[in-house]
Amino acid sequence: MSSATSSIQTRKSLKSRLREGENLYGLFLLSLSPEIAEIAEIAAFSGYDFIIIDLEHGPGGIREAINCIRAIEAAGCSAVVRVPDVTQAWAKKALDLGTAGIMFPMVENGGSASDAVSFCRYRPDGVRGCAYTVVRDSKFGFDEAYLANYIDDLLVMCQIESEEGVKNVNEIVAVDGMDCVMMGPRDLSASLGLLHDPGNPKVKSTMRTAETAVLASDPVKGGAYLAGMATAQDMAADLWSRGYHIVLGSADVSLFKKAAVDDVKANKKSVVAVSGV
Repeated sequence: MSSATSSIQTRKSLKSRLREGENLYGLFLLSLSPEIAEIAEIAAFSGYDFIIIDLEHGPGGIREAINCIRAIEAAGCSAVVRVPDVTQAWAKKALDLGTAGIMFPMVENGGSASDAVSFCRYRPDGVRGCAYTVVRDSKFGFDEAYLANYIDDLLVMCQIESEEGVKNVNEIVAVDGMDCVMMGPRDLSASLGLLHDPGNPKVKSTMRTAETAVLASDPVKGGAYLAGMATAQDMAADLWSRGYHIVLGSADVSLFKKAAVDDVKANKKSVVAVSGV
């Protein structure tokens, strides 16, 4: 074994941790500027199991994502990339960066889930373009075990976030290689005509339908893990209590917003206390 190969340090994959019965807690990262990659580092050092670099809603792209992945991994954490849509081009770009997982948004049927999986695998198992000797995903070719392990190491996540997706949840879960269903409560409420009422009983009932189907499957036998985003209407503790395997607690922007608002409120109270006004 070459010295370069033997020096490669491996981190336990998210998928293997799930298989061992761990529950994983993560964070969405939207502020992807390379000048403030420290945000990603701080989040990683804080103890999150993984951080999702959001290319769907965040303003950043591939160039920004790679800097965040490096920062996250340097802090001992795992990075997942959410791509903007279910396309081969975006998947290929994201995967070549060397991410621990990939998330595809708005997956509405088994065909879309099958496409997502095929974009993650090289031929003959899929349609991913082959550049594994020169990209970061294979340690630029230094990882001699890469081709034997890349499928097993990658966590493939598909989001169900529409009424149509819930209707087809069983066929999505049944797709071989689709490891995890991520629920999208806000888009789901919008698809039900309840954009401004995500806590509506109809939204909750539809969510439960999808949750029940996913949890009834066995990930070890081709089923899927269940992931979700904590919201004001459905806190992290609520999701854990219903059997979720993965929970996203918040987003970096939301955490900063809350901290900033709380700081201003605290200052106003102190001013009132001093001035007596």
